Amino acid sequence: MIRGAIFDMDGTLLDSMGVWDTVAQDYLIQQGISPPADLLERTRPMSMQQCADYFCMELGVSKAAPQIVDAVLQIMADHYRYDLPLKPQAAALLSRLHQQGVRLCVCTASDRQLAQAALSRLGVLDNFDFLMTCGEEQLNKGSPEIFERACARLGIAKSETVVFEDALHAIRTAAQAGFRVVAVYDQTAAAAKEEICKLAEQYLYRLDEFKEE
Repeated sequence: MIRGAIFDMDGTLLDSMGVWDTVAQDYLIQQGISPPADLLERTRPMSMQQCADYFCMELGVSKAAPQIVDAVLQIMADHYRYDLPLKPQAAALLSRLHQQGVRLCVCTASDRQLAQAALSRLGVLDNFDFLMTCGEEQLNKGSPEIFERACARLGIAKSETVVFEDALHAIRTAAQAGFRVVAVYDQTAAAAKEEICKLAEQYLYRLDEFKEE
C-alpha cells in the first residue's frame, strides 16, 4: 500500500514527449543555428531556464534567456491548451489513487502555466495536492533533491511514496535516492527499457496496470 505518489508529467501523464523532442531543434533552426547532434540528450534533463542558458552560453543564441523561454513557451502553449492528450488510462489511475486517499503531486520540468492548462483541460488537476516545477525549484531531475522536496511537501515517508517516471535519467535519480519507482512506457524512452526495468519495480504500458504492492 502506498500513501504518496510523485508524478512526472511529460511522457508519464501526458503524451507530449514527441512535441518536446522537436521544439528545441525547431527554435534553433528558426534562429539560423544548426542544432548539435546530441541536442536532445543534453536538453532533456534541463529545466526551461537551464535550456535557455545553454542556448545562450554554448550555442550562440544572441537573445536573452527570458526571450528564449518566452519563444519556446509560445510554440508549446497551444499544444498544452488545446491538443496534447493524456497517456492511456492516466485519468483512471489518478482518480483511483485520489479516492483511496493517496496524496498526489506533479513534479515537472515544464512551465507551471502550461502544466496547469493541460491538466485542467483534461480534468485531472484536482487530483493533485500540489504541482512542483524544476524551474521554480532551480533543480533538474538529475538531482535527487527535487524528489526529496516533493516527498517532504507530501508529508509522506519515502518508503510509502512512489515516483512515476518515463525517462531513464529521472528514474535513475529517483531510484538511487531510495525511492520506489514505477516506470511508464513512452516511445521516446523505449530503447532504454532494459536498463529502466533494472531500476523500476514495475513497468507500465498503461497506467491502470499499476499494482499497489
